[in-house]
Amino acid sequence: MKFVAFERAKQGTGASRRLRNSGRTPGIVYGSTSAPQLIELDHNALWHALKKEAFHASILDMEFNGQSSKVLLRDYQMHPYKQLVQHIDFQRVDANTTLQMKVPLHFSGEEESEAVKTDKCTINHVVTEIEVACLPANLPEFIAVDLKGLTKGNSLHLNDITLPAGCKPVTHGKKNPVLVSVVAFVEEVVAAPVAPAEDAKGKKGKK
Repeated sequence: MKFVAFERAKQGTGASRRLRNSGRTPGIVYGSTSAPQLIELDHNALWHALKKEAFHASILDMEFNGQSSKVLLRDYQMHPYKQLVQHIDFQRVDANTTLQMKVPLHFSGEEESEAVKTDKCTINHVVTEIEVACLPANLPEFIAVDLKGLTKGNSLHLNDITLPAGCKPVTHGKKNPVLVSVVAFVEEVVAAPVAPAEDAKGKKGKK
């Protein structure tokens, strides 16, 4: 995915405010052996790009001063209540350096699984992305997860899926995290109304 960045000559709170008022978003590109580069982007183009999954989870082609370079989106700040991107950070990509990125999971097939089709279970997507370590060339845009094999009483764990070639999971100490859980359907039982008991006088009747 491509985007265009422009050189930003001034920095500081006042300069950034004027930049935003003109329809631009201030940003920075850091990493690799080069010094951090101040940039600015067209806000409308950036706003629409941020709505696309690939902008967050893939290597991006940044055109800057007529040259193209590989970068990753690392962070961005939004206005507290306005639809306004206040600042954005990118990281330069070194083809020979392993990087860590969160990659979205694309689930499919759950409606065809035994858990849903036969046992009427509810499928809960516990996580929607996982972190992987890989070289930039091996970074997937997403990881496809087939849920056709789900059965009642069994969950899907990280070790149950096959990661793309060259990717290793980063679990931060969790041995084998759950990705998808299967929740059995519990039928609600409505109790029949209980008739009020007669009092002692009612049973004896009148003399």
